[in-house]
Amino acid sequence: MDHNGEHPASVEVKECHASGFDSISVENETNNFSNQIKVWQPSNVDERKLCISMPSSPTNHCHVDEAKGLENGVPDSSANIKNINQQQHPNHKKLKDKRFDSFKTWSGRLERQLSNLRGKPQEIESDSENIEPLALPVDRFFDALEGPELETLRASEEIVLPDNKTWPFLLRYPISAFGICLGVSSQAIMWKTLATSPSTKFLHINLIINHILWWISVALVAIVASIYLLKVILYFEAVRREYYHPIRVNFFFAPWIALLFLALGVPPSLVSKLPVPLWYVLMTPIFCLELKIYGQWMSGGQRRLSKVANPSNHLSIVGNFVGALLGASMGLKEGPIFFFAVGLAHYVVLFVTLYQRLPTNDTLPKDLHPVFFLFVAAPSVASMAWATIQGSFDNGARIAYFIALFLYFSLAVRVNFFRGFKFSLAWWAYTFPMTGAAIAAMRYASEVTNIVTQTLCVTLSIVATLTVTALLVTTILHAFVLRDLFPNDIAIAISDRKPKPHKKWFNLSDIETFLKFASSDNKDIEAALKIPTPEATSV
Repeated sequence: MDHNGEHPASVEVKECHASGFDSISVENETNNFSNQIKVWQPSNVDERKLCISMPSSPTNHCHVDEAKGLENGVPDSSANIKNINQQQHPNHKKLKDKRFDSFKTWSGRLERQLSNLRGKPQEIESDSENIEPLALPVDRFFDALEGPELETLRASEEIVLPDNKTWPFLLRYPISAFGICLGVSSQAIMWKTLATSPSTKFLHINLIINHILWWISVALVAIVASIYLLKVILYFEAVRREYYHPIRVNFFFAPWIALLFLALGVPPSLVSKLPVPLWYVLMTPIFCLELKIYGQWMSGGQRRLSKVANPSNHLSIVGNFVGALLGASMGLKEGPIFFFAVGLAHYVVLFVTLYQRLPTNDTLPKDLHPVFFLFVAAPSVASMAWATIQGSFDNGARIAYFIALFLYFSLAVRVNFFRGFKFSLAWWAYTFPMTGAAIAAMRYASEVTNIVTQTLCVTLSIVATLTVTALLVTTILHAFVLRDLFPNDIAIAISDRKPKPHKKWFNLSDIETFLKFASSDNKDIEAALKIPTPEATSV
């Protein structure tokens, strides 16, 4: 609407040479108002003043920025077009968000070097923006996050990344994605056992299924590992924060356990006997991680086991038993027994701690209930590892197998415990423990062969296969169709310092109370702000 109260019918451009302004009047049909933009063209100064006059507002909003391309008092139209394009395309500003630079490995230095090589030099950032991020102490994770998995931000905390937009994919890609590899690669082992175990020969399973699943597992491990390797290269600070996270650090065992599964599930037609040095190569990183994790459990502090105990800690235990199983199948003796003993000692401690923790501490939210199935994984694999070390499914192996079977059934009968929550990567915690229980049932059925044991191993195999298939299809659906598989990872974006306490401001009612009841003799403002009791007012 113009000054006369009428809406202009079209865009009107006027040149006011006498006043030295270019006046442009534009109508906005949606909101039914017009803006008048005046650009002042001074002749002797290198700056321009953009004034936006709105008829409905009595004041003008003026912004001053540096002029680029002003020659002989004539403004450069390309600069104006560039500003308009930036306003019309907000994604252009998103691509240049500087808040993600602190998580980049080179903090933008590589991008500037590549731009200089292409002949498009970028502006040099100030030193304050190039400060190297500090390692977060474990206390900050407990102070800033809450929940059993330490993934929920406390109300008093703030994150260093924007929470109103979607982060880059690599920042949202967690280490727990390797759980998919564990589920699929364990299926390759199960179908290999189904085809070769004496207790399941009546099924006439062909090894071609093992071939297909093994190659799918190899491709899946390669894809997941390559993506996470890119995260290590480009966003190392995010990886470091995951490593310092007291719960996430357990998932750093998952890549190596997946490789152990691939070695156990390799088709016999490809490799008849694996080389012994392969076992040492795969167990070395697991041993190094255990020195760190188990030492922290024992030494105390904020990372003591009673503080960080969680079903996810089973991942740090399972690697010992899987490594013992692979080493014993290769013909090794001392190494598998060593890792079996280490795993058994810490499994007993973890099992007791978790049983004591669950009734007294925060219960797991529904989205994380599937991780309870990790209770089944360790005793299932331990029974097979001990049977391979001893050469038979003896009483020690049977004790571990019966413990796993009881835990499996005690969780399976609680159907309502695993319903009504949103899909997430935590669902893959169902897969390899169920598959491990099925493989252990086959080993037990080979020693005790009857209709009950054979039915049990077939039933557990069918349930495990259907579960992995359903989760794989659901994961693909959420990843590529719904695109909500990887939300913003709040756990890695917490601030490195506690937020400053906010100043306390009195509201209007407090001020009125002070003015009403304060006297000249009372000079304590805080005491005067207290609302008087009826007895005090009656005096």
